[in-house]
Amino acid sequence: MPSSAQAPLRPLADAAPSAVVAGFIAMLTAYTSSLVLIFQAGKAAGLADGQISSWIWALSIGMAVCSIGLSLRYRAPITIAWSTPGAALLITSLPQVSYPEAIGAFITCSALVALCGLTGSFEKLLKRLPASLAAALLAGILFRIGSEIFIAAQHRLGLVLAMFLAYLLVKRAAPRYAVLAALLVGSAVAGGLGLLNFQGFALELALPQWTTPSFSLGATISIGIPLFVVAMASQNMPGVAVLRADGYTTAASPLVSATGIASLLLAPFGAHGINLAAISAAICTGPNAHENPAKRYVAALVYGLLCALAGLFGATLAGLFAALPQELVLSIAALALFGSIINGLTLAMAQPAEREAALVTFMVTASGMTLFSVGSAFWGIIAGLLTLLLSKRG
Repeated sequence: MPSSAQAPLRPLADAAPSAVVAGFIAMLTAYTSSLVLIFQAGKAAGLADGQISSWIWALSIGMAVCSIGLSLRYRAPITIAWSTPGAALLITSLPQVSYPEAIGAFITCSALVALCGLTGSFEKLLKRLPASLAAALLAGILFRIGSEIFIAAQHRLGLVLAMFLAYLLVKRAAPRYAVLAALLVGSAVAGGLGLLNFQGFALELALPQWTTPSFSLGATISIGIPLFVVAMASQNMPGVAVLRADGYTTAASPLVSATGIASLLLAPFGAHGINLAAISAAICTGPNAHENPAKRYVAALVYGLLCALAGLFGATLAGLFAALPQELVLSIAALALFGSIINGLTLAMAQPAEREAALVTFMVTASGMTLFSVGSAFWGIIAGLLTLLLSKRG
């Protein structure tokens, strides 16, 4: 089981190609999965390009500082990401208020998250959550991403098949390099097919822009409170589940507190909130990152460094990611998550008395349903707990 051993930190000595690749894939997954949502929300609200660029800069710098700082502090692969469901929520809610009022709502949300961490209320809630349901939650979240490789095969069968075969063949001989092999083969095939297009890519530094916040009841109700619920239920809870499923017992409260405080400081620059990552975290915490769990923190350090680099050049991210075929990105992310999905399903079904509740949690979470602007991760836990409660009473 991973532990924060007392040996001195040696990131360079602990580094391995698999950890570097895992950090890169985690960063790629974090940005490509929802970067477009930020652009969409910003354009819908009439924000200038500089404001959107500052928004990405603030999120990226927060992700970088927290990921690197927390991973070194606890010697565990702690990865921080922005709230993807929150970005989706802003597409419809951000145009309804002024931008300074939205910034005020971001601050309110961040303060509530920090309060949950500082008071320990989030930790107490997690301790009441059965391990099987937490593992099922993780498996459900990752299943949707993992299954994308087979959907991608409908569009680029040759590319996906080459990556899948490379992964399976190298997995038998050198498991640590299976994902790296798939990435190299996929890039080579994509280049050979003429699918790499860097014409829209140009380096341009992002500049942070301060916006003085304004607080209003309407913005708090329409943006602040929903963002808080989404961050805790659909991001932080699954993020802790990822860590627990791979054996990391780092206390949740300090992690949540750090993200809340960082979000509070970065909100005036546009950050709608950073929190514990789930999908990208699983890439760094899983066995593909490193065979030794105690050295997987290096993957999170690489992830953080790349987030910082992405933040500095936030204005050019769209062009960079547009250069890669979507099928390559989806496939490499799916392959990197296979190990974590296996671990989640194994733990979820370990207790016979809780299997039905775990199955319900998995199915609801994997469905991707959304009710009242809250994602399926929250409803998966609610459905699983209700099933467990009724089955025990029966």
